[in-house]
Amino acid sequence: MKELGEVDLEVRGEVRKPISNFSRLSGIPQTTGHNPIASKFSSSNVQKLNYKLGEEVATRKAYGSALKRLGEVYPNLVSLDGEVKNSTYAEIFKEAFSDRYFEMFIAEQNMVGAAIGMARLGFIPFASSFACFLSRAFDQIRMGSIGGANVKFCGSHAGVSIGEDGPSQMGLEDLAMFRAINGSIVLYPADAVSTEKLVEEMIKHKGISYIRTSRPTTPVIYSNMEEFPIGGSKVHRLKVKSEKSKIKEKVIIAACGVTLFEALKAQEELVKEGIEAIAVDCYSIKPIDEATLKELTKETPYIITVEDHYFEGGLGDAVLNVFAGSGGVKIKKLAVTKMPRSGKPAELLAYEGIDTASIIRKAKEILEIYS
Repeated sequence: MKELGEVDLEVRGEVRKPISNFSRLSGIPQTTGHNPIASKFSSSNVQKLNYKLGEEVATRKAYGSALKRLGEVYPNLVSLDGEVKNSTYAEIFKEAFSDRYFEMFIAEQNMVGAAIGMARLGFIPFASSFACFLSRAFDQIRMGSIGGANVKFCGSHAGVSIGEDGPSQMGLEDLAMFRAINGSIVLYPADAVSTEKLVEEMIKHKGISYIRTSRPTTPVIYSNMEEFPIGGSKVHRLKVKSEKSKIKEKVIIAACGVTLFEALKAQEELVKEGIEAIAVDCYSIKPIDEATLKELTKETPYIITVEDHYFEGGLGDAVLNVFAGSGGVKIKKLAVTKMPRSGKPAELLAYEGIDTASIIRKAKEILEIYS
């Protein structure tokens, strides 16, 4: 105090009070309490999708497009992002509805807290960041669940398929993290159509929900009219003609996101060797489509799960839970088991043993072991 010299101890600053009633969002309907008001708006007014089969679109971009498309119908939909809006494509929503976009910078815990507050006021918040960065806010997410928060999360740049950015940027624990949240919904679409439809499903759902999006582009494989209910799946069978009589064995390949395309390529190769592979797009990881999986095991008891996620807590474990306690079903998991490196996506999928060649090897192995 002596070194400071004379100090005016009466100096006091004033902290600006919060803006009441979200005046920034003037004109946007609000409600008090927890329940969202999405039900007040008709989804029949939502603009129809216009993707072409085979068109290459990253699911992360489809997420941003979905927010904009749905934002025109749901005026209480708001977007928050952790300073990666050009990567998550939340910027598409920002460009259309700047007054309903909130830049939260590199402060994921604060972003989740703000989203929970907005949900409490009746808004429909979508909070997005790289999947790996959401792990920083796990405590806020779990506390939001305890409080019944109606918040939607998007984690982009998931898995080794992001490529050259390396392991520090790869979300490989996110499916396990969100599956562990009580009452949560966990979704992992493979193409643009399923992504957009699942974002719409997230709006209808009350509670914590998570959608995982990918960095690389993937081909559109579903019709714009296809529906993707939460808790469902899509079964892909290869049309076998003259080869049908040559089929000796069957195997189920349960995949999601980028690995679905590896499964579909493996399906085409396996049939040449007399193995029919039934590929299942498990886009809904929690809840998983138990009924379909159990029905398919009436055809064959052999299941291979393949995912761009760590071995623990992801799709493989979700499938194992379906058959826990039931005998006869043989399950082999393919997942990320080694510390990833920086490299091209195809190289990294092969390095981790979750590419087409790895699926083919595992299919032959499981049939050889148990047949």
